[in-house]
Amino acid sequence: MSAGAIIFLVIVIVVIAAAAAVAGALALRALAVRHQFGPEYQRLAREVGTRRARAELAERQRRVARLGIRTLSAEEHARYHGEWTAAQERFVDNPAQATEAAAALVYTVAADRGYKVDDHAQLLKDLSVHHARRLDGYRRAVQVTGQAASAATEELRQALLAHRALFRELAGGPARPTARPLVAAKE
Repeated sequence: MSAGAIIFLVIVIVVIAAAAAVAGALALRALAVRHQFGPEYQRLAREVGTRRARAELAERQRRVARLGIRTLSAEEHARYHGEWTAAQERFVDNPAQATEAAAALVYTVAADRGYKVDDHAQLLKDLSVHHARRLDGYRRAVQVTGQAASAATEELRQALLAHRALFRELAGGPARPTARPLVAAKE
């Protein structure tokens, strides 16, 4: 085999390896997006196609990064969980009112964390970055809550459960104060 043929063969192998590496990296990135956004990615991909869905989700990530989402303080966490318990206990006597209170609490916690809640459609997009797996249930819960006066008790119960799932993710655990060393450093 001539030197030119060997060089050509090496170049072809390098190009194939580079193409495979690029394709693998793109596939891993797509898989990561699908994993992070789950059903939200699938829903958006059906609506606008996979390429536009990935671009939209990347833009959502950039937007949410600029919002400065924060964790709740221990006091806020305790207060919100107390409010949630009160709303949930009201369900027995007034399911519609309890579900509406739960929906309002989700908005309040989202706003306190740093999400912009003035535009519901944008809020859903922003929530999809960290809470995508809860959005389908939350969308249904918002719809039922909007018709709470005429909704069946079971529909309201399901809505309350969906609000609770998102509330728990949004509220998370209380922020922990900076830990102090248990043992003083030896000098």
